[in-house]
Amino acid sequence: MEKRKMICISCPLGCEIEAEITADEINVSGNRCPRGKDYAINEIKDPRRVVTSNVKVTGGEYPLASVKTTGAIPKDKIFTLIEKLREVEIQAPVKIGQVIFENLFKTGFDVVVTRPVEKWAEK
Repeated sequence: MEKRKMICISCPLGCEIEAEITADEINVSGNRCPRGKDYAINEIKDPRRVVTSNVKVTGGEYPLASVKTTGAIPKDKIFTLIEKLREVEIQAPVKIGQVIFENLFKTGFDVVVTRPVEKWAEK
């Protein structure tokens, strides 16, 4: 039997959870709401994260636009995504919600812009 301790991030309570893992099941204790149990099981079986980052912008008032995944992607894909984002360069103007990558890693989630960047106005 393996034991893992973690802090639940599903709600503001931040419960200290302990999961006991056997070949047959995962027993969770310490959670004060049902989301804690789900969080612990998912964290053990298939950890996922929402990723935030930046992409380069050409011809814009700012050199970067912030982006994020529209849902949590498998944790083991995060560094691959960061490498892909380093290669991206988009042309201003950039709008919130503009899709950078669609159906990322076949997860059904996209990478979208979260900060608008207007075109550079020359004076």
